Amino acid sequence: MSNIRTQFQTISLIGMPGVGKSTVGVILAKLIGLEFTDTDLSIQARESRTLQDIVDNDGYLHLRSIEEAVLLSEPINGRVLATGGSVIYSEAIMQRLRAAGPVVYLRADVATLLRRVAANPERGIASGADQSFEDIYNERTPLYERFASHTVDAVGGSADAIASVIVQELYS
Repeated sequence: MSNIRTQFQTISLIGMPGVGKSTVGVILAKLIGLEFTDTDLSIQARESRTLQDIVDNDGYLHLRSIEEAVLLSEPINGRVLATGGSVIYSEAIMQRLRAAGPVVYLRADVATLLRRVAANPERGIASGADQSFEDIYNERTPLYERFASHTVDAVGGSADAIASVIVQELYS
């Protein structure tokens, strides 16, 4: 796999909160020899506060504007990127990610995602107060499908297995 790294300089993972972008991304980056960046952590480091604090104090639209500023200004080459779930609302970000390399949509059903998110109650979701998780899922799914160059199911397998499927999908 030593020549895999040169084929793609950037691989972006998109999908709903709880789908496993960060967990799979770390493994994928190790498999193919790229750096790993979790863009939610980049936002938190830049703002010196949690995503939930940003949403609670400034609103979810402000979080999206910060996300856009970070993803349009930070270097992305030579990385596997685990993006925030709301990244697909920015046409500019998605154009940049698609120009940089494959965009992989990690897909899971809403029931699985709800279970995973419930297991981590500190996980914030950038959405309006009147939107349920299922509403957000239904709103975002067509956008994930639109922007993805590849779709990989993220249910029923370990993070290692999902990362291996991505490698097979991209490099076969």
